[in-house]
Amino acid sequence: MSIITLTTDLGLKDFTLSAIKGSIYSLYKEATIVDVSHLVPKFNIIQAGFILKNAYKHFPKKSIHIIGVLPYETAQNRHVVIQYDDHYFIGNDNGVFSIIFDDKPTQIIELDLKNITSNNAFLKPTKDIFVHAACHIAKGGTIEMLGRKKADYNQRTTFKAQTSEYNIRGSIIYIDNFGNAITNIPELLFKEVARGRDFTISFRVPGYDIKTIRKSYSEVAPAERLAIFGPTGFLEIAINLGNASQLLGLSENDIVNISFS
Repeated sequence: MSIITLTTDLGLKDFTLSAIKGSIYSLYKEATIVDVSHLVPKFNIIQAGFILKNAYKHFPKKSIHIIGVLPYETAQNRHVVIQYDDHYFIGNDNGVFSIIFDDKPTQIIELDLKNITSNNAFLKPTKDIFVHAACHIAKGGTIEMLGRKKADYNQRTTFKAQTSEYNIRGSIIYIDNFGNAITNIPELLFKEVARGRDFTISFRVPGYDIKTIRKSYSEVAPAERLAIFGPTGFLEIAINLGNASQLLGLSENDIVNISFS
């Protein structure tokens, strides 16, 4: 039995998601399919990567993760399978892996499925190409048989927070179900730049700067704003027992700036 996860922007209305699952079971009846999310905003590879980055670590090793967001390849963005942290990730090399990975992958293979399917010219990315690759791995096949090796994946530095000696400039990349605004500023980066110095966190609402990092939401009074490195390990702007996105007017892509003394 192998676990195959699905992360897509397909929603739950149309038949496409069922067709993808049917294709998996047709090729590998013993598969266990887990839905990570199908409510990723359309074409939003940053959110897709963020969601999967924080989900995959809780799955058993050797799990296979299909990413079906912006799946159509171009001359620059090719279909790949990547072995990382003893998991397998299958998707379009469109920058999404820049969000998921912190270190260099074990192996990267650019997919070429002519050797395992006869109608390759008519295949659609997620339902056929990615599913064929996932089922091949699930049945014990090696990823080397799926194509040719690549040296690296497309890394988009624009997805990362920018730093200087006195500043970290990041952005909000995800609003969770509670309205917490999660940034692309990881705790390790914050500590490396801060070096114990005083700081000020500012965002789009003037006069609501934050100068302390809390360890729990309940450290402040109800309805009070706070900054915290939450379960994702990234800096969050939150309101205790409230919705920071609504009450502070925070949205995805808003700039969050941390200045140090």
